[in-house]
Amino acid sequence: MKKIIQLTTAIFLTSLLLGCDTYNKEEFKQRIKDGFDTVHASTKFKGDFCYFLGDVKFPYTDESILEDDSKQRKWNKEDLAKTLPLFAEIGLLTREPVEGHPELYHYEVTELGEKYRYQYINRSGSRTRYENSFCYGQIVVESVTDVEKKEYTRAQGYSYNKTNFYVTYNYHVINVPDWVLNSENKLNAIYEPITVRLPEKTYRDVVTFYVGKGDKLYQDGIRYKLIKP
Repeated sequence: MKKIIQLTTAIFLTSLLLGCDTYNKEEFKQRIKDGFDTVHASTKFKGDFCYFLGDVKFPYTDESILEDDSKQRKWNKEDLAKTLPLFAEIGLLTREPVEGHPELYHYEVTELGEKYRYQYINRSGSRTRYENSFCYGQIVVESVTDVEKKEYTRAQGYSYNKTNFYVTYNYHVINVPDWVLNSENKLNAIYEPITVRLPEKTYRDVVTFYVGKGDKLYQDGIRYKLIKP
């Protein structure tokens, strides 16, 4: 199933809210920009758009799907069967056939691949997972085009009163490497939910801000985009 999720890394920006209606588009633009600047300075990702390979520890050799594999393990092997050959073709991985087993291949990360690879070692479950991605591009905020304010009250059935601002902004992307530009169609074919971000184009996104305790304004929508096959 193709989908896009956002990484759980969240940056919360706070400031005294002197009156929600006083915030204008330029102020929200600066808040969004500050959020991305904070993320870029505090994380180890290699870009704002990350292509997720799967749970894979390099060097890696293909593993056949077994009858007793869990659903998650089966799905992971199916994903790797698509993502690893793709990035080997692009040049971020090497791919060598296993002697005596022509249907299996051995993979290692190339020098170019290491430049763009991010690995998160997840030890939270019953076994360690090596969640690998190749990342590219940096978002540059251009302008805020719309600010929509919504009130949610107990009278409407919510557990508490709250105010949200849905801020639509335009952005473009810099630092898009050749391996992305030269493989645009191949990447889009497998990672369908979000197309390759090209440097000469303008894109649109939405960030949610909300009013917290003490009339402070928060946002938790500035995150890297983790794109799954």
